[in-house]
Amino acid sequence: MNRRAMLMAVAVVGLAGGCAQAPVRPVAVDAPRSEAAQAARERELAAQPSWHFVGRLAVSTDGRGGSGRVEWTQDGDDFDVTLSAPVTRQGWRLHRAAGVVRLEGLEGGPREGTDAEALLLEATGWRLPVADMVAWVRGARGSGSPATVESDDQGRPIRIVQSGWQVEYPAWTTDAPPLPTRVSAAQGEGRVRLAIESWSAAP
Repeated sequence: MNRRAMLMAVAVVGLAGGCAQAPVRPVAVDAPRSEAAQAARERELAAQPSWHFVGRLAVSTDGRGGSGRVEWTQDGDDFDVTLSAPVTRQGWRLHRAAGVVRLEGLEGGPREGTDAEALLLEATGWRLPVADMVAWVRGARGSGSPATVESDDQGRPIRIVQSGWQVEYPAWTTDAPPLPTRVSAAQGEGRVRLAIESWSAAP
């Protein structure tokens, strides 16, 4: 079995089990208040462009999927994302610097491009909207297209709809500003689920 096949064979069950007990969703507030709360949140997040989290990621695309441990480090527009599958001891690294994206850990050697989502889809079969996920993972709207947001009475987004994806946030930290600990994104047959264990400043 080649590296790609082994990575794709990792079961999503482990992450699904870890996310089974989702908290009760808070009541949404009206649209104008949601927009004001989200705008204030995004201004606060913009002042913190470098960050890091550790957790678990599960991806499913057209019936195929995989999961594993994920570490994501963001520094402005650049990122370094690593995914490891403990069962198969396989993994990859997606790195962006100076506008160039590099995907490592594949059979046949690294691949490079400028579009992280397209590169990842071609190499692994996973559909992960990386450019928007940079914002979504912190409960913010991406900059690429119009978005709608629904917030709770504490100013935290319940749901963001953007680029054809519906992103939901069932759990949060108590930080200021609060950060998601569960993120679920769906578009058609595509699914992305994150269970974030810890947030910190970029190392």
